Amino acid sequence: MNITPITLEVFKNKFASVAEEMGVALTRTAYSPNIKERRDFSCAVFNAAGDMVAQAAHIPVHLGSMPLSVRAAIDAVDMAPGDMVMLNDPFKGGTHLPDITLVAPVYAGGDAPLFYVASRAHHADVGGMAAGSMPLSTSIYQEGLIIPPLKVVAGGEIVADVMALFLANVRTPQERQGDFTAQIMANRTGVVRLEALVAAHGPDAMANMAGALLDYAERLMAAAITAIPDGTYTAEDSLDDDGAGGGEVAVRLTLAIEGGEAELDFRASDPQSGGCVNAVRAIAVSAALYVFRALAGEAVPANAGCLRPLTIRTKPGTVVDALPPAAVAGGNVETSQRIVDVILRALAPALPQRIPAASQGTMNNLTMGGVDPRSRTAFTYYETLAGGAGADASGNGQSAVHSHMTNTLNTPIEALEYAYPLRVVRYALRHGSGGAGRHTGGEGLVREIEALGAMEATVLSDRRLHGPWGLDGGGEGAAGVNVVTRRTGEMVMPGKFHVRLRPGDRLRIETPGGGGFGRAS
Repeated sequence: MNITPITLEVFKNKFASVAEEMGVALTRTAYSPNIKERRDFSCAVFNAAGDMVAQAAHIPVHLGSMPLSVRAAIDAVDMAPGDMVMLNDPFKGGTHLPDITLVAPVYAGGDAPLFYVASRAHHADVGGMAAGSMPLSTSIYQEGLIIPPLKVVAGGEIVADVMALFLANVRTPQERQGDFTAQIMANRTGVVRLEALVAAHGPDAMANMAGALLDYAERLMAAAITAIPDGTYTAEDSLDDDGAGGGEVAVRLTLAIEGGEAELDFRASDPQSGGCVNAVRAIAVSAALYVFRALAGEAVPANAGCLRPLTIRTKPGTVVDALPPAAVAGGNVETSQRIVDVILRALAPALPQRIPAASQGTMNNLTMGGVDPRSRTAFTYYETLAGGAGADASGNGQSAVHSHMTNTLNTPIEALEYAYPLRVVRYALRHGSGGAGRHTGGEGLVREIEALGAMEATVLSDRRLHGPWGLDGGGEGAAGVNVVTRRTGEMVMPGKFHVRLRPGDRLRIETPGGGGFGRAS
């Protein structure tokens, strides 16, 4: 097949459409609101070597980490047609334990897999010391069931003992089984669609086009980096704390741009902490890839070729390249955001008209769980809350949006109250929270939830001590606030906490506003 700009664009969309249709199948068949409403998942297509060929427009934090999980599955398990391998081990390409990856081979009539498809979904509970599996942990063993690469589907049939072991270690087995079955169906959708494309175009043409798309993305990314002035740029930013009594945790970057290549050196970052904010290297890779792909524009395919012009250096044992048995539940969601902030801050002097002020810099993770008094069955609820986006030279920041490493939606009030013993008392913009400036930062939001039964809650949030920074003289966005209200009064809580709630208790989260841009006139 002759490779032209037109055929590249056509096949870019063919591969992407497979991943998108996988996502539609997963959304429509999932059980939990976290997947079917918030769409906390990603789907992607990989070549025979495990390199990503296409990812749907799902979760940026999965962009650079899913290929490592796929390679771990390929290396650990021989997959025949109809097989699928599951894993969630953060130290084998995962992010944190609730994110379970399912990998399936696509043989398309050959003797070896021509492609692989994978889905990764955040399950609302995978065991561990706290409902929702996002605890204030000090070791990964407290966070839930660790799943190495295991064959969970063999010849098209679920391996019953593997599934039984998984379901015996979670608080909500029926919901988990439903969500996991939805992932299986999403992968089957991807396999069927790729088999049809191979039948239509031939295996050689499909493999060649996949390789050409990686080369194309590499060229586009190199061109985007060439537009950045050569030089060495540095930046530093910190998390408020580690959730285990430790102080601020710094992420430090030296960024070198030269001749269409970028080297990101995070080796001076703080050592891995005693708390749960440690990030594995895959998260640092994902954050770097996200920022540079955003700079390159939407025309660049989301594939492994984007990474080729990037060199990412991390030091094992640091907060951006944690080693086991480090606790990592918050690294995926909080430290990933800080890594993005540091990269953007470093690039701001080089691209003052393009780089925005800091967005809220946290996912405001909320997990709640207990026994639903309506059904007398266990429940777990997980959500990330939107906040303000940073302003830039072109205008104000957007309000109440998920920014950077999360690309999820909110849980609609109707769905939340139907599924869980919770009542949403207030859901509104947090007026005045955006940073001042010539262009103001976006507003955060206020979400207040009342417990209708006895339950536990965990909040992993950041930017509670210092608001998101402004640029070019713009002001900081307002720091976030967490409040628990009981009959005895209000208690202002730290950024990371675990609490027992009684019926009638309320939890209010006020998310940070975005930083402002430019001095106000």
